[in-house]
Amino acid sequence: MGGARTVQRINPEGLRLTERVVHINRVAKVVKGGRRFSFSALVVVGDQGGHVGMGLGKANEVPEAIRKGIEEAKKSLIKVPLRDSTIPHEILGEFGAGRVLLRPASPGTGIVAGGAARAVLEVVGVRDVLSKSLGSDNAHNVVKATLSGLQHLRSAGEVARVRGREATGSAAGAQPGVTPPAVAPPAVAPPAVAPVAVAGEAG
Repeated sequence: MGGARTVQRINPEGLRLTERVVHINRVAKVVKGGRRFSFSALVVVGDQGGHVGMGLGKANEVPEAIRKGIEEAKKSLIKVPLRDSTIPHEILGEFGAGRVLLRPASPGTGIVAGGAARAVLEVVGVRDVLSKSLGSDNAHNVVKATLSGLQHLRSAGEVARVRGREATGSAAGAQPGVTPPAVAPPAVAPPAVAPVAVAGEAG
């Protein structure tokens, strides 16, 4: 998956964040007088420009749980390197039993993802991507696995700096996720061999 990147916390001030409620869970606590219900809300926020965060809020009412989740998500914003409308390269994100595979896609493909992973990819600003959940379908694990994969993405410039090179124009302009075809060497015709006349064969 490549080396881990340094996580840089982002200040939410000045960002136009979009909020998505991924999952709401109701918890019942049995007490002497009956049952007491509380709610937990899993929320993701992003500016659709490469910033995304996740939060979990708990309260006795759903709106309050969502509000707490949004506040926590704003405190955990991270920067994700994007390449046009997709991601720079293929990545496998893992968290607990959750495993999410993300692959770059050509423009016009759309977000091929479901459930929790789609919510994360939409708010981060990815418009073309292929994804597949390979592990647990628990919303918490899927969201955290997707974020783990996005967090480990590296742009061409970052890879070039690590290798001590400068990103070339051809590398920057290559279509994401497509390996350039190998160019076969030009075919060389064998030299023409003149027929050799053998004495005694004529006639």
